[in-house]
Amino acid sequence: MASQRDIRRRIAAVRNIKQITRAMQFVAASKLRRAQDATLSARPYSDAIDEVIADVAAVLGGEAHPLLTAGKEGGRRLLVLFTTDRGLAGPLNTNTIRFAAREITEHPGDIAVVTVGRKGRDAMRRARVPLEAHFSGYGDRPTFADILPLARLISEDFLSGETARVDVVFSRFVSTLVQRPTMTGLLPIEPKEDSLVPGNQFIIEPAAGQLLEQLLPRYIATRLYQAVLESKASEESSRMVAMKNATENAEELIEDLTLSYNKVRQANITREMIEIATGAQRG
Repeated sequence: MASQRDIRRRIAAVRNIKQITRAMQFVAASKLRRAQDATLSARPYSDAIDEVIADVAAVLGGEAHPLLTAGKEGGRRLLVLFTTDRGLAGPLNTNTIRFAAREITEHPGDIAVVTVGRKGRDAMRRARVPLEAHFSGYGDRPTFADILPLARLISEDFLSGETARVDVVFSRFVSTLVQRPTMTGLLPIEPKEDSLVPGNQFIIEPAAGQLLEQLLPRYIATRLYQAVLESKASEESSRMVAMKNATENAEELIEDLTLSYNKVRQANITREMIEIATGAQRG
């Protein structure tokens, strides 16, 4: 049985950990509100540009721009994986990495990965999956400009013919308690089959090619930026819940240790009283 001193040390250590996890919980909660607002406010724009590009692609066809043209049959597939740089975010990274690993396993072939976030990079290296490039996380307040190097890399690989298809894997923010691993196709841009606007109702000025030259790079960057925002909101919500659970577990452990301490203390007092009584009888 542990001594009173050992139990007191354990209680003090757990209390210190509890203070840290509680502080991290509050910090994550404050960051979550900002990340959640940014994610939800950006979704309408992202959805709108998806619809515009898909409708224009349905009218103009794949020959209008190389990004609308399907890659060569059997060409390389590029997977863009978004994870976090830091841990202590519950099962968020594990679920996202497992989702990506399952996709790679179920669809074997010539595949490479671009990772955003250290956790995904380390996991892909351990699995010996070829890495095309790696980008560090974009901090607590990612900006649209931060995404442009990644968007440029993906576009150039696709236009050069090195990549036939690009998919994005990230954790979609559903609610504070739910973050769902998701994969969406990025390139080639596929027209909508159920477009509600017939092609002859479009008036494109000055020319379709110029319109696409302006829209397509922004479309790719917008889709990637939305994935970054979704991942950030998911990270903070998952971390807040994980730290809340850790704090509650620490409280329960402190109660158990305090009960054990009191039992040991009572046993020591009883033993001392017995020794005193035994000594008095002998005297």
